Formats: sequence, C-alpha cells, structure tokens
Amino acid sequence: MAQSSRQEYWRPPNREAVRVVQPTSMDVVCSHCGEEYPSGARFCHICGSDRDPRPVTLPRPMSFADFMDMAILRQRLGLSLPCLVFFLIGIACMTTAALTGFIYRADTRAEWQAIQVWRIEWLLGAAAALLAGILLKKNEG
Repeated sequence: MAQSSRQEYWRPPNREAVRVVQPTSMDVVCSHCGEEYPSGARFCHICGSDRDPRPVTLPRPMSFADFMDMAILRQRLGLSLPCLVFFLIGIACMTTAALTGFIYRADTRAEWQAIQVWRIEWLLGAAAALLAGILLKKNEG
C-alpha cells in the first residue's frame, strides 16, 4: 500500500490538466533557479533565495548627540519615556557599582566590606530601576 502511494505522489503531472491551468506569472517563479514558489512562501524551497529581494537599509550609526537626544534614543530603543528614564537610571547605577572599586581603595577589611556593601546597594538600585522599566512597558499588540 505504501509503495502505491509513493508512485502516485511521484508520477508526472497530468498533461491535460496543465493545459487548462493558466501559465504561472513570473512573480511566483524563482528568479535564480526557475522553481515555482509554494503558496505563501517567502523563500525558494530549492535554492533558498528571497522571493522579494529588497535592499537592506541599516540605520546610521548613532553619534554622541544622538545619545543625548531623548526622542532619538526613545525611537531607536522603542521605549516609552518612563521606561527610558528607568533604563538610564539602571545603566547609571550599574556603571557606578563597577567604578566603586576604582574610586575607593580599601586598606582594611572593614573598608573592603563597606565598599562591597556600596556595590551591592548600587546593583540593587540598578535591578530596581530596570524592573520598574519593565513593569511600566506597555504591551504592543
């Protein structure tokens, strides 16, 4: 039974039915290999080429002035203003936690422990700010 189904699947198309069907337009035929695209396919299943090749436009690199402009930064990151503010606060807290060891030097064990507590506090502030930004983000869709 399985052998007969394989033969039916691979048999050549009916020549009479091919004459009734309209010829395929060029937009459903791959420009690279000439194979017909399956219904709804975006890529050719034979050679993998794109069905509708569009030129890829990359966004221009951000300058320092773009980083200071909140509107451009909001657009690039896709965040609302409260989310962006909390994101920037979180980044500032993480940077401060990283720089704490370079700014303060520990001579005793108590000073070293104090520096570690400061780092923990800055990292907790970063986590709280980033979490607040996540909670304020509105779902799109």
